[in-house]
Amino acid sequence: MPDMKKYILLCTALLGGCGLISAKSTADIQNDSLAASSRIITLDNGNVTTSRPSAEAIQRISTFLYDQYRNAQDPGAPYFLFMSKEENLMMGLGGVVRMRGWYDWGNIMPGNAFIPYQIPMQHDPANNKKLGITPAGTALFFRVIGNNRLLGQYQAYIEANFNGSGSEHNFHLKKAYVIVRDFTVGYASSTFPDPAACPSTVDSQGPNNKMDRTSVLVRYMPRITKNILAAVSIENPQNYISADGIKTQSRDSYIPDFAAMVQYDWGHMSSQHVRLSAIYRSLPYRNLVNGTNHNKAGWGVQLSSVNHPIDPLTLYLTFNYGAGYEGMGGDLLVGNCDLIGDPDRPGYMYAPRAFGWCAGVQYNFRPNLYMTLIASQSRMLPSKAIDADQYKYGLQGTVNIFWNPLPRVMLGAEFDIAKRQNFSRAHDYSRRVGIVGQLSF
Repeated sequence: MPDMKKYILLCTALLGGCGLISAKSTADIQNDSLAASSRIITLDNGNVTTSRPSAEAIQRISTFLYDQYRNAQDPGAPYFLFMSKEENLMMGLGGVVRMRGWYDWGNIMPGNAFIPYQIPMQHDPANNKKLGITPAGTALFFRVIGNNRLLGQYQAYIEANFNGSGSEHNFHLKKAYVIVRDFTVGYASSTFPDPAACPSTVDSQGPNNKMDRTSVLVRYMPRITKNILAAVSIENPQNYISADGIKTQSRDSYIPDFAAMVQYDWGHMSSQHVRLSAIYRSLPYRNLVNGTNHNKAGWGVQLSSVNHPIDPLTLYLTFNYGAGYEGMGGDLLVGNCDLIGDPDRPGYMYAPRAFGWCAGVQYNFRPNLYMTLIASQSRMLPSKAIDADQYKYGLQGTVNIFWNPLPRVMLGAEFDIAKRQNFSRAHDYSRRVGIVGQLSF
């Protein structure tokens, strides 16, 4: 088993070396330019006027961009926003049109996303190159931000995405939630992941340890002090177990997930932070050998950070560890690794331990031009014998560059390389070059 102390000490050293820069970073300047590019439509007794946003309005629009659970690939603030004369209600309808293209060679991925778990361990000489393109990630959204005497600060948000391309394309709901004061209710990002601490990537999958779950939930997220934010939530469970249908069978979940986080943040719009999060999960299954039902416990912890130690650098770091938390995202979600069969007791299952890490460095040449270098890994830590051809770990490296020639136009290019290693020590690699073009409105 890997020396866990080594990874914990590394994470602590990286986090401890981060400077607490409170001024706007170059990355913050780019976000503010996007907010400033919006146009305000004001309704006053039937009269409609369009204007540039005031400094106060820019502050409110920035809530679109500095959401605690906003992923780098999520849509930004809309171009046109309706605002009441009293400026206590803002409504925006927007979206993003996104096209991704990629080229694999040597050992091609079977799907659109670059996922180390799916690296073929046997090359197909008939298919050793692949060119692909997809509009997946194109989205529409609707958001309301307001303030009144009864509800205080409130928000409502709906987002829907197009997935796939050709015969696979579909339009589906991605998020739908309401925030009233410190409470979030609806279909939203789980409390356990930290999307803001995940670097930008051209590929839709991102780093291979990326926790990324959207659930129906109820979350309470109060700000304890100026720099300390905390949250607890009850979430609808989604389990991924390796039941074979012969000795074991999956069962419907009936106990919710429980997640929590505490965060210390600082800087412009609290855009820099260190966060510790945890989750407890219930993983039910049926033993078909004995005809009995069982319920195993799963858990996970994550330490994460995003910060600007010096301008124009941005550092990203995540480290997660646990047992039965693999279905929350990353490589191991693909393998249904929340529960696996116990080789010593037919019909029984157990929650294997696993860990993952990601480190990223972003350098902004200018507010609208930056490059990112990313390394990430996910690793299985089973406590019992496992098939030799099973995934042991995936290691991924990424380098990319993004350019915004206009505030709402983004172009990017990326190189990905990844390794899959099995418990038999057999391993293989895949490579990809990808590009993306995006227009936000």
